[in-house]
Amino acid sequence: MVDGGSPKASDANADAAKAARERLRAQMVRLAEGDQSALEEVYEATRVKLFGICLRILGDRKEAEDALQDVYINLWQRAGSYDPSRASPISWLATFARNRAIDRLRTGKVRGGAVPVEEAAPLADEAPLADSLLIDAEKSAQIHTCLDTLDDRTAMHIRSAFFDGYTYAQLAERADVPLGTMKSWIRRGLQRLRACLEASE
Repeated sequence: MVDGGSPKASDANADAAKAARERLRAQMVRLAEGDQSALEEVYEATRVKLFGICLRILGDRKEAEDALQDVYINLWQRAGSYDPSRASPISWLATFARNRAIDRLRTGKVRGGAVPVEEAAPLADEAPLADSLLIDAEKSAQIHTCLDTLDDRTAMHIRSAFFDGYTYAQLAERADVPLGTMKSWIRRGLQRLRACLEASE
């Protein structure tokens, strides 16, 4: 079992995580009620995470920046569809961002670095496990601690995929391995990462 630190530190981390989730949930509720100031607060709390999702799908920083702008414009218009009883705010926003990025792919106007639409849809479907671990800012310190327990190769690929925006296909090409092999490496790494995070709670 990985040492997750002292009980007091774990309690403090859990309290901070809960407070951050509740803060974002309250901001989303205010946004749904038409409070424009809440949009800026949601943007500041989530822009890095949602940009990473857009970049991973679109493969181009300018395209991802444009998609992110679309995300928040659409969010202002559709925040009322968020139901806090059915999903955490960050999970809902991650799905929202993936859908907006895939919509841009389907227009056919995205530059050459993007994944094909048929590859993007499965990527979006497979992403929630990874996103729930890696885009949740409240857990970021513990995630980096747990990443350090993985072998160097696996940790590097996970960081590249979920923090730097590389697609599985790009990582497979860089490592000169089949796409399926890369997906398996990352899947097994995420399973170990989840076990480490659960052991530290």
